[in-house]
Amino acid sequence: MLIHAENLSRTYRMGATEVCALRSVSVDIDRGEFVAIAGPSGAGKSTLMHILGCLEQPSSGRYLLDGRDVSALGDRGLSRIRGKEIGFVFQSCNLVHQLNVLDNVLLAPFYIRDHSPETRRRCVRAVEMVGLGDRLTHRPAELSGGEMQRVAIARALANDPLLLLADEPTGNLDSETGAGILRIFDDLHREGRTVIVVSHDPAVAARAQRQIRLVDGLIREDRR
Repeated sequence: MLIHAENLSRTYRMGATEVCALRSVSVDIDRGEFVAIAGPSGAGKSTLMHILGCLEQPSSGRYLLDGRDVSALGDRGLSRIRGKEIGFVFQSCNLVHQLNVLDNVLLAPFYIRDHSPETRRRCVRAVEMVGLGDRLTHRPAELSGGEMQRVAIARALANDPLLLLADEPTGNLDSETGAGILRIFDDLHREGRTVIVVSHDPAVAARAQRQIRLVDGLIREDRR
């Protein structure tokens, strides 16, 4: 088992008001699963993803990643896990426009101070895997929206993470381009990678082998 989440809750304070975004959510995810976290806006999808991705801590509950309890780690410990063990793909590609494709992908190992020749080769292979092997020296301004998202996926794979998290990865793309991005996630799943995609789009969620549906911070459905 890669993920064990037990009674996760997350409460935010907005002035004098407390807003509960997640309510005692428990879920287990095995290695190699392709999971969609679905639900309407405000359901708690992104909050759950942020906790699973060690971007924030739960207000209460327990979260084990690969057998390690990360729910009580400090900022340094969470940062180390994010850098080495989790790859992120967001709706906005977050590329550095002054850098070319390969250098954007190399940012991921750069931040964990991994500058080995093998790392560079792995990054080149990641770019080739997403179909941009002939665009290594192109800058983001020379790429389409779908190509920029492919670069973001390659960057997420650069450190060979345990877990790949994608938050609305097709949200800014047309349906045909988005379908191409989803095919990449299909391929990664077939390779045995653990992929979690967050989306409000039922068509995107349907690509996963398992769908977890959140409503009002609660799991309402978990089906394969």
